[in-house]
Amino acid sequence: MLPADLAAARDRYHVLDVRERDEWDAGHIEGARHIPLRELAARLDEIPRDKVVVCVCRSGHRSESARQRLDRMGIAAENLEGGMAGWARAGLAHVSSRGAPGRVI
Repeated sequence: MLPADLAAARDRYHVLDVRERDEWDAGHIEGARHIPLRELAARLDEIPRDKVVVCVCRSGHRSESARQRLDRMGIAAENLEGGMAGWARAGLAHVSSRGAPGRVI
């Protein structure tokens, strides 16, 4: 679970968004890294090992799969329960790739 004060948590957490490009473009957590789930194995070198990785998708299913994969590789990871849909319902900020307020698709 990611603390509500994301700015204060950046030194402990790395947000990894595993959704597809169109979902990411529509709205994502600012500062997150985008690696679609299908590309995760090929891009592991982009994931920091010194922070807890918080995996994010729309609802929490794909991100749970990512969390399990990272965990098997010895990378500390958590799943953002409820995903971006839950993040948006909680009124937390997210942005589109164009810098406008984000939306969840």
